[in-house]
Amino acid sequence: MQAPQSLVGKNKVDFLNAAPPVNYVAGLGRGATGFTTRSDIGPARDAAMPGPEAGPTMGRGRGRGAGGPGAPGGLKRGADDEEDARETQDYSESNYDEFEGYGGGFSDPFGVYTQEDKEADEMWDSVDKRIDERRKKRREDRQKEELTALQKERPKIQAQFADAKRDLSGVTMQEWDALPEVGDRTWKQRQKRNERFTPVPDTLLEKARADTQQFTSIDENKGTDTPLDDLTQIGEARKTHLALQLRGASDSVTGQTVVDPKGYLTGLGSIKVSSETEIGDIKKARLLLKSVTSTNPKHPPGWIAAARLEEVAGKLGTARKLIAQGCKECPLSEDVWLEAARLNTPDVAKGILAQAVKSIPTSVKIWLYASGLERGNLKAQKRVLRRGLEFVPNSERLWKAAIELEEPDDARVMLSRAVECCPDNTEMWLALAQLETYENARKVLNKARETIPRDPAIWITAAELEEAHMTNAAPKGEAVPAEVATAQENKIRAIIRRGCGVLALHHVIMDRDQWLKEAENAERRGSPVTCAAIVRETSSFNVEDEDRKKTWADDAEACMARGSITTARALYAHALEVLPTKKSLWLSAAHLEKLHGTRDSLDTLLQRAVTHCPKAEVLWLMGAKERWITHKDVAGARRILQLASAANPDSEQIWLAAVKLHGETNEPDKARTFLARAREVAPTQRVWLKSAILEREEGDMHAAKALLDEALVKFPTFDKLWMMRGQLAEQDPAAGVEAAREVFQRGVKSCPHSIPLWLCATKLEENAALMAKARAVLEKARLLNPKCPELWLAAIRVEVAAAPGASGKKAGMALLAKALQECPTSGLLWAEAVLMEAKPQQRARSLGALRRCENDPHVILAVARLFWQDRKLDKARSWFNRVVALNPDLGDAWATFYKFEVQYGGEKEQAEVVTRCVAADPHHGEQWCKVSKAIENRKLQTDQILKR
Repeated sequence: MQAPQSLVGKNKVDFLNAAPPVNYVAGLGRGATGFTTRSDIGPARDAAMPGPEAGPTMGRGRGRGAGGPGAPGGLKRGADDEEDARETQDYSESNYDEFEGYGGGFSDPFGVYTQEDKEADEMWDSVDKRIDERRKKRREDRQKEELTALQKERPKIQAQFADAKRDLSGVTMQEWDALPEVGDRTWKQRQKRNERFTPVPDTLLEKARADTQQFTSIDENKGTDTPLDDLTQIGEARKTHLALQLRGASDSVTGQTVVDPKGYLTGLGSIKVSSETEIGDIKKARLLLKSVTSTNPKHPPGWIAAARLEEVAGKLGTARKLIAQGCKECPLSEDVWLEAARLNTPDVAKGILAQAVKSIPTSVKIWLYASGLERGNLKAQKRVLRRGLEFVPNSERLWKAAIELEEPDDARVMLSRAVECCPDNTEMWLALAQLETYENARKVLNKARETIPRDPAIWITAAELEEAHMTNAAPKGEAVPAEVATAQENKIRAIIRRGCGVLALHHVIMDRDQWLKEAENAERRGSPVTCAAIVRETSSFNVEDEDRKKTWADDAEACMARGSITTARALYAHALEVLPTKKSLWLSAAHLEKLHGTRDSLDTLLQRAVTHCPKAEVLWLMGAKERWITHKDVAGARRILQLASAANPDSEQIWLAAVKLHGETNEPDKARTFLARAREVAPTQRVWLKSAILEREEGDMHAAKALLDEALVKFPTFDKLWMMRGQLAEQDPAAGVEAAREVFQRGVKSCPHSIPLWLCATKLEENAALMAKARAVLEKARLLNPKCPELWLAAIRVEVAAAPGASGKKAGMALLAKALQECPTSGLLWAEAVLMEAKPQQRARSLGALRRCENDPHVILAVARLFWQDRKLDKARSWFNRVVALNPDLGDAWATFYKFEVQYGGEKEQAEVVTRCVAADPHHGEQWCKVSKAIENRKLQTDQILKR
C-alpha cells in the first residue's frame, strides 16, 4: 500500500542518522524503560590508563563503548574528534577482527569479553547451527552423488575384480595346484651395464707385494728378533695362544671338557654375597640371640634360633658349636638334639642321637630320626626301632615303622604284640586280621570289637572277611550256588545290621552319607556284597517316607556320577524292594543295567518290572525291544508283546509296536490283522494312520484311501490324515491336482493351525507351477498363523522360484526383511538370510544372526557351511560339532557334517560321525524327513539314511 502524497514531505528529514534529543529514551512513549549494560559503560580501566578526557577509547565490544556518542555518562565528541580518532587508529592485521573490524577484536589490549558477549555468540552459533541442519540433508545427498560419480569414474581395483573373486569360489583344489609359480622374470629384461675398470696406483701394488713377500735369509742388523711393528700379527698370535689354553682344558680323546660342571655350579652356589643391610641385620640378630642364650640358657628355642642364624649366615661351624652348647644346657629337649643331628654329618649325627637317647630314652622323634639315618641298612633300622620299642612300647608310630620293615610272618608276630601294647589302634587290629587265616581273623576281629566297640570299620571288615571266605570257598571257574550265595548274603547283612545296633547302643552317630561313603569304599576294595548290605541296612536312616523315592533316586544318580555302579545298583534294588510299584524307579534301574549291566541282568530286571507294574507300557516295550534288537529273539519279543496286549488291551503303543515288529520281519498280513484288531479294541487316530501307511507301503492305494476317508470322518482334526489323503490324491493320475487341492482345502478348514498341512497345500501348487496360487495360500496361512517362521520361509522360497535370477532373489530378500521384522529371533529365517546374502556380505550377516540367535542350531549350521565354503576346515569342523551337540535330533546337521567329512576328512572321522549319529537317532530336519519318510526308504537304518 502506498502512502498518501499529502503525508510525504518534499524535504524529508533523515531521523535515523540525526542526533537524538537531549534525555531521549527509545520506547518510553509505549511504556518501555531504559537500561544500561556493561557495554554502554565500558571496560574498567587501571589508574595508569588515560580516562575519557585523554582521548578516544580503543577496542569496544559489540555494543556501544564507554565513550560512544549518546551513551549515558559518556563523552560527546564532535566530527573533528572522530576524524582524529580514525586517523590515529591502528589498522594493522593484528588489530583486525572478523566481526568487529579494526580496533574491536580479541587482539585489542583493552577489550573485555563479557557475559553478554558470550550469550550473543552462543545465540549466533545456534542460528548458524540451525541453518546448517536445514541444509545438511541436501549437502549429504550432494556429497553422496559426487562420491558415486567419483567411484564410477575412478573405481578401486578391489571393485573391478569383485566378480572375478566371486568366480574363484568354484575353483577346485586341482585347479589351484595346477597354477604355475610366478617366479622372477625381471632379470632377463635388465640390460647389462658396461663394466668400468679403474687403474690401481703403483704404490698400492708395491705395498701389497711387500706384505706378502717371504724372506729366506736373516737380516744381519736384526738377527732373530721378532719384529714388533706388525700389531695385527701380534693380535692373531694372542688369539692362538688363548685357543691353545682352552683346548688344554679339554680331553684330547673324547673332546669333552674335563671341568666338572656340577662341582663348578656347586662352588658358585656356595658363594653367598651379602649386602651391607643383611650383614647389619645378622649382627643385630646375633647380639639379640646371644643375650637370650646368656640370660636364659635353659631355653631350647633360643639355642635353635642362634644355630639357624649362623647357618643362614654361612658359618656352619659356629652353628654346630652353638647347638652343641645347647645340648649341654638343655639335655631334656628333643628339639635341640634333633637340630644338632640335622646340622652335623650323618656319622656325627648318630653319635649325637646316641647321647640323646641316653638323656631322653622315651622320645619317639629321636628314635625315628635315628632309624632314618640308618636308611639303606635294613638290619640297623630294625635294631634301632626294636630298641626304641623297649623304651616306648605304647608308641603307635614306632610299631607301624617297625612292622613296615618286617616280612609277613614276622609282621604278624609283631602285630600280635602291637595290639596288646596299643589296644585302641583299629588299624593294627585290621592289619593283623588280614595277615591271619580265616578262623584266626574272626577271633582277632571279635577281640577288636570287644576292645573298640565304637569303630564301624571293624564290623565292615568282618563282613568283607565273610565275603572273601565265601568267594574263596567256591571252586575255581564255577559260580557259587544260588542257595549258598543267598545264605552268605544274609549272613553279611546280619553282621552289618548287628554292627549298626551296637554302634547305636554306644551312641555312635553316623548319618546316611557317611555309610554311603563306606559302601563305596567297600566296592572299591572288591566287596560288592558288603557294599549292598551296607546300602540296604543304612539307606533308610533319617529319610521320611514321602521323600524316600526322590532321595534314593538322587543318591543313585550321584553314585553313578562318581563311578560307584555297584552302590547305585544296590540303592535301586533296595528302593524297588520298598517301592515295587514305582515305574520311574524301574526305568532308572533298567537304564543302569543297560549301560553297565549284562543282557541277562537287564532281561531279569524287566521281567520283574512288568510283574510289579503290568500297566506300564514302556516297560513292556523296553523288554520287547531288548529281545528283538539285542538278543535277536523275534519270537521272544512277540511273546512279550502278546502278554503286554493281554495286560493292556487298549494300549495304542503296544499294538503299534506289534505291528512294527511284524512289518520289519516282512509279515504284512499279520501286521494287517493286528491293525484290524487294534482298530476295534483301541481305535485311536494313530492306529488308523498306521493302517493307511501299511496299505500304501504295500501298494494298495485304494484300500489306503478308503481307510483315510473312514478315519477322517472319525478324526477330522487330525492333520496327518489330511496330508496323507492329499498326497494320495496328488499321486493318482486319474484324480489330478484339483482333487488334491480340494482335499487340502477341506483339511485347512478343519485344521487351520496345522503348519505342515499349509505347507503341503503350498507344495501342491508349486509342483503344478501355479506360483500365484501358492503365494495366495501362504498369505492366507500367515493371516491365520502370524509370526510363523516356517510359513515365511516357504513364502520366500516361492518368490525366489517364481522368477529365477536376480529379480526373484530381490523379491525374496524383500520378503525376508519383512519376515525378520515379524520374527526377529527366528534362527530358521536368519540362517536363510545368511545363505541368500552375496558372498562379500555373508560374514556381516552371520555376525548379526549370531547376535540375535546365539545358540540356534540352524544359524550355527549356516555359519559352519560358510567356513566350509571358505575352506577353513578346522573352524568348520568345530562349528559342526557345536551344532550336533546343541540339537542332536536335527538330522540335517548330521547329514551336512557327514558330507563335509566325506570331502575333507578321513575314514576315522567319517566313522565317528556315523557312530555319533546312530547314538543320537535324529528324527527331524527338512531334508532328513524327506529321505527317511520316503516309501522306498521305510526300512533303512539311521546310518543308511545318513549316507543317502
